[in-house]
Amino acid sequence: MTRHDSVGLAILLSLVALVLFDLMGLIIKYLSPSYGAAELSAYRNFFGLIPSSIALWSSPNWHRNGRRLRMRQWPLACLRGVAVTFAQFMFYLSLGRIEFATATTISYAMALFATAFAIPLLGERVGLVRWSAVLIGFVGVVTVMGPGRESFSSDALLPLGAASLYAFTGVTARLMDDDVPSALVNLYSSVIAVAGSVALALVVGGFSQLGTTTDLVLIVAMGGFGGTAVLCLVVSYRMTEPSSLAPFTYFGIPIAFALGWLFFGEAPFDDLFPGAILIAAGGLMIVWREWRLTR
Repeated sequence: MTRHDSVGLAILLSLVALVLFDLMGLIIKYLSPSYGAAELSAYRNFFGLIPSSIALWSSPNWHRNGRRLRMRQWPLACLRGVAVTFAQFMFYLSLGRIEFATATTISYAMALFATAFAIPLLGERVGLVRWSAVLIGFVGVVTVMGPGRESFSSDALLPLGAASLYAFTGVTARLMDDDVPSALVNLYSSVIAVAGSVALALVVGGFSQLGTTTDLVLIVAMGGFGGTAVLCLVVSYRMTEPSSLAPFTYFGIPIAFALGWLFFGEAPFDDLFPGAILIAAGGLMIVWREWRLTR
């Protein structure tokens, strides 16, 4: 396979991951009136272990290293799993309370938080371009959240909190030893997220009785969609540079808008724009800056 073909396939896989994540979100929103956010998170993580295990088994690096499951930095990997637990809880809770596209768009602030976290955690120096990008993106987030608007709800803070925790897990992944396969790091986080989400569900009210066979099918599909999306991202990021894929991430915003309109009749156009454009612009400025440095 040529480099051009590899990049094209990687982009296609990343777009498939976006669609799968949004399909997972649609199921969560549909099931939210009947099931709590914590128990949906537990179900998603449990069934998502299957694609995570497939990703590890498919890792040549893991096989070359003797298929080891232990890692030196296991406390950090577990901490990432705890962060994923609370990030999922907040994001899933937001899906049940505000418009699908609004919650999804605010979550794209993750790239902005990742830039801010890179300073204390990775010791990176952030210059004028990246700080300008963070400021532009933050203005976009505030615009989408809409404080002062009649439609504003404090629930809009939930996907923002989720974005910060997801960014933390992304940045701390770069602290892991280079010889540890990314699929193993992901599996550690997934296992801890299963335990954490089950514990959280028991604390906030326990598990509801499954209503119908359809609910069970949807719950299994939710976990499969989420886990497969992560698998697609792992494969795509191993095929090419992250800077080649990052610009396509923001295709998720119009996809989420279209799916929210199609399945739930939501069309929060006035709430999303121009804030969504500013969020994408801030993220793309960061990508452009990294691309320039790489070149």
